[in-house]
Amino acid sequence: MDIFLVSLSVFFIAVSAAPLLPSSHWLVRVWEFPRLQLAVLITAVLITLLCYNGLSLPFWLHAALVAGLSISLLYQAIWIFPYTGFYRKEVPRDSNPQKQRTISILSSNVFMPNSNYQKLIDHINNKKPDFVVTLESNEKWERALKPIEKDYPFTQFCALENLYGMHLYSKYEFEEHTLRFLVEDDVPSVKITIIIDGERVTLQFLHPKPPSPTENEYARPRDIELNLVGQEMAQTPGPIIVAGDLNDVAWSPTTRKFKKISGLLDPREGRGFYNTFHAHYPLIKWPLDHVFHSSHFALVDLERLSDIGSDHYPLYTVLVLKEANEK
Repeated sequence: MDIFLVSLSVFFIAVSAAPLLPSSHWLVRVWEFPRLQLAVLITAVLITLLCYNGLSLPFWLHAALVAGLSISLLYQAIWIFPYTGFYRKEVPRDSNPQKQRTISILSSNVFMPNSNYQKLIDHINNKKPDFVVTLESNEKWERALKPIEKDYPFTQFCALENLYGMHLYSKYEFEEHTLRFLVEDDVPSVKITIIIDGERVTLQFLHPKPPSPTENEYARPRDIELNLVGQEMAQTPGPIIVAGDLNDVAWSPTTRKFKKISGLLDPREGRGFYNTFHAHYPLIKWPLDHVFHSSHFALVDLERLSDIGSDHYPLYTVLVLKEANEK
């Protein structure tokens, strides 16, 4: 029992500290994701160390492990605390929005091999969002979603077979629209501008590759893309929305840097995690799908929708443009 507890304690202390290393390798950066899970496990080990009477550890070792675990627990809690109900809400809610000033987005990483097309179509028919953006969508998904095009006459498609296809469906006419490959030649993003109640709004949809053994070994391409978009949004006037599967958690240093550079807000702060991944593994849950926006907006609704057969849940967001005197 002593060896087991010591091993667990050392492991949890080590993986808590790992993201502090100056490396973008996935073996280091992956520990930014399960901070809530690590906090729960560290708490369990810490309680056992403090309460179990059968331990025969030297006092110095016992004290060192308790101190290390306590610091690790505090460190994990600091990162995830803003996404609990105890934190201040960064974005105000508008419970009586003007319809002509609202904008709704349904974002869904569909998981390319998934063939449960109708489940997503049902969500679209139920929510009737202004925008639908699908990620990991290929020509098969493009054909399957053909029926919704009657309600979404303005589109931008990039069907790919590499898990990074993107399809955008809009009820709003595009003032401008650009399909771009910001960092990697096989990873698209879409930037558009539209007019809402006389105001020009910029929207950017992203899906960078994650750091993982099956994708990019290093997080650098994802980090560069978020940094580039953050800098661009900081220099873009007027209302802004950035949405998509960023393959990064809301509390990571990369996403926090993106927020700081861009000046955009996160409606989840003070409201909850809104974990969109993984849809089928109860112990693997974290927020990978995001909507960030400028201070021109208030929140009307933020909802994680039900399973469509993908490894991600769809995310549905409704924002409303504030009046000039509220911004």
